Amino acid sequence: MSQEQEVEDLILTLSCKDQPGIVASVASLFSLQGFNIRESSQFEDVHQNRFFMRTVLESVEGPKRLNDIKTAFQSVADRYSMVWDIWGSQEKMRVLLMVSQWGHCLSSLLNAWKAGALPIEIVGVVSNHEDMRSLTEWHGVQYHHLPITPETKHEQEQTLLSLIESSGAELLVLARYMQILSDTICAELEGKVINIHHSFLPGFKGAKPYHQAYERGVKLIGATAHYVTKDLDEGPIIEQSVERVSHADTPQELVQIGRDIEAVTLRRAVHWHSEHRVLLNGKKTVIFRR
Repeated sequence: MSQEQEVEDLILTLSCKDQPGIVASVASLFSLQGFNIRESSQFEDVHQNRFFMRTVLESVEGPKRLNDIKTAFQSVADRYSMVWDIWGSQEKMRVLLMVSQWGHCLSSLLNAWKAGALPIEIVGVVSNHEDMRSLTEWHGVQYHHLPITPETKHEQEQTLLSLIESSGAELLVLARYMQILSDTICAELEGKVINIHHSFLPGFKGAKPYHQAYERGVKLIGATAHYVTKDLDEGPIIEQSVERVSHADTPQELVQIGRDIEAVTLRRAVHWHSEHRVLLNGKKTVIFRR
């Protein structure tokens, strides 16, 4: 969103060292700016002595320039050494999806977006294979085929970064993208990349994890959506889901159950992130759900 754009509804998120007066200072500032608080959530991490807040505000004086609002809030943010940002609540987050050869998560996101159930703007799909081109283009989304080999990994990632910049993408979603991002790109996009994986890690690694789980008689399967860091599959967790299974389920049925869970879990994580409901707290997250 352009800082010159005028807005009437805002979303504010912040975190800082817990101390007296934070909520009062925020409320007072926005009252003076002509805003009502429509929704507000707070959380204190008593172990880290850190305070988190997400607030939705509406102007009672008509549209206001986003940059003016941010400038006015800067004095409060500086007083409490806040990590903060403000967005127009009607602005849809621009999202770039990445996929390899399994389309269940991609299909779920595209369908939810087309149905208006996911408040984002999908600006493209990137893949190292051609398999998902027809599905993507059927939804009217541009498909970018970026093949990768160990020798071309750096070049491919530079092309990806250029695509993120040119499309204005604010979030990168790995919808079962089966390549590992380099430490460099993980650092550059910290807090802006979401991944999904099955819940068997680290127990069942490598090929056919659901078949491994079947052989061990696993009774619960699930999925984890998390932010991507250089520590593979160990970034801050956004959402997790589980489903009970039984001895009667075949390996193929476990695979399908797992894919359904992955799709739902990733969609929730993207939804919450796009509404600025997820705040980073070190290696964890604070989720302000409705």
